[in-house]
Amino acid sequence: MIFLYVFLCLLAVFLIYFVVSLIWGKPISIGLLYNRAFLAFLTRSPEMLTQLGILEGMGVNFHNAKLADESEKSYLKMYRVAEKNLRVLRSYNRKHQTPSQLLSTDIANWFIDDIVRGKEFRHHDYPFNQMFGVQNDLPAFMTTIHPLNNRTNARNYIKRLRRFDVKLGQVLEGVKLRESEGIVPPKFVIQKVLEEMRSFIAVRPTANALYTVYKEKISKLKLSKKQKVVLLGDCEKAIREVVYPAYQSLIDYHEHAEKIATRDDGVWKLPKGDKYYAHTLRSNTTTDLTPAEVHEIGLKEVSRIEKEMKAILKRLKYPTNDISGMMLKFSKEKRFQYPDTDAGRKQCLADYQKILDHVDKNLGEIFDIRPQAGVKVERIPEFREKNSAGAYYMTPSLDGSRPGVFYANLRDMKEIAKWAMKTLAYHEAIPGHHFQLALAQELKGLPFFRKVIPFTAYVEGWALYAEKLTREYGFMDDPYSELGYLQSEIFRAVRLVVDTGIHYRHWTREKAIKYMKEHTGSPEKEVVAEIERYIVMPGQACAYKVGELKIVALRQKAQKTLGKKFGIKEFHNAVLKNGSMPLNILERVVDTYIQTGG
Repeated sequence: MIFLYVFLCLLAVFLIYFVVSLIWGKPISIGLLYNRAFLAFLTRSPEMLTQLGILEGMGVNFHNAKLADESEKSYLKMYRVAEKNLRVLRSYNRKHQTPSQLLSTDIANWFIDDIVRGKEFRHHDYPFNQMFGVQNDLPAFMTTIHPLNNRTNARNYIKRLRRFDVKLGQVLEGVKLRESEGIVPPKFVIQKVLEEMRSFIAVRPTANALYTVYKEKISKLKLSKKQKVVLLGDCEKAIREVVYPAYQSLIDYHEHAEKIATRDDGVWKLPKGDKYYAHTLRSNTTTDLTPAEVHEIGLKEVSRIEKEMKAILKRLKYPTNDISGMMLKFSKEKRFQYPDTDAGRKQCLADYQKILDHVDKNLGEIFDIRPQAGVKVERIPEFREKNSAGAYYMTPSLDGSRPGVFYANLRDMKEIAKWAMKTLAYHEAIPGHHFQLALAQELKGLPFFRKVIPFTAYVEGWALYAEKLTREYGFMDDPYSELGYLQSEIFRAVRLVVDTGIHYRHWTREKAIKYMKEHTGSPEKEVVAEIERYIVMPGQACAYKVGELKIVALRQKAQKTLGKKFGIKEFHNAVLKNGSMPLNILERVVDTYIQTGG
């Protein structure tokens, strides 16, 4: 009996020590630190928890009633936690770690260190912007991600609506703090945000997407008619009493900001602007390339790709003196267009799905791994498509309740050329984003953070590499699709030039638009939306081409070193089976694959 009592006391002491060290001190296992560090990052955002769908499978739903704390106090706490976790991470003896742990340690170190480095520039962004600003991102999250699969989450939806004023108010306070530091978005950004927010609250609450989508989704729930009436009434009331007044406060501020904003577009105009831009390039490309080096890489790539496009045009017996003009001409030809009607949009989505179904069935020669999660094609929500990119991808939920989604922008069907659809589908879905991101989520034997951690250069580099791969293996089975691929590639090369041009070389918005139009052959509306995206997301667009070039270079290195032993499937396994990572760490992984003989 005494032995049992002593044993229980010792067990209690151990458990107390374990919990204390796990939460506040140095965990006894580095694996526990990985989880603690990433959990601290993850739990800051109930929205992210909802999107990942981790807790729902355990019957936990409390986070679905909350929104992230966007206060300055919350951000400063996040940086303190990150700094502490970084110190603890670096205190573990590397000699005692397995190769897999060392890889995890180095990836975690880069990720947390990048967060800490960003503390100095935490006010240099524009939280309200025309691309993915909180004013359009939050409604989009509510209408596309928040689960409405039962009564509890239907009530949680309304609870979240009633927190709009708190969240948006916190973001607004942060924006006012930025203004006091001399950080104000360019005038066009404020004008577009104002236009968007005014339109958002111009309709009656029951006509707002927050209500109409809610109504459509709860109509499918097994609830009584009375219960549905009560829920809809509460939803309308929350929009009218909380959401609309919160947006009116944002409008009032932005009307003031419009008066003081300038037409300088690059971040060079901000305090420590050049240093901030260097940070964004490093953060997004995961390299130490300077703005000047990135600009030069872009110029060389544009020149190389234009030569390839000229060769195809010459083969087709078209003039080669104006590539941009020819691509625009092709995009306007009726044989390459869909009707700008509901029927045309429906057919376009169906054709995208056919492209994906075909490539998915014919990848056996290139891959021996593939994700279990499915992917579907949907239209970008209409209320946000005006200022959105041409497409984007949303990962599946971890609980399997929601597949991956390739969102296509169908605002104007004249912007969609049939010869460009394959490249876009391969990039956003298979074997691009969906293939890589969904596969990463399903990897076994890795710390959880390795399955979901984002590194733009790796993720977007892979998607751009996927475009190249499908061309190499015959999926671009006609010259027009090949031109579509090359136009996509030059689009990414041009990004290197215009992003650095705007933020480093002090180019105007108009100069960047002119350069992109001259070298891509994209419609002006699309070019304008893209350039305006780069202005509010400095450095991000450079990650694509930098990442793709690195993966291509690593494949060439493996082919040259291994010779006949090289296998494309094994190379792809080396790149994909470890999840997302910085490019210099990816090179080490590929080097290990080469050293072990493929």
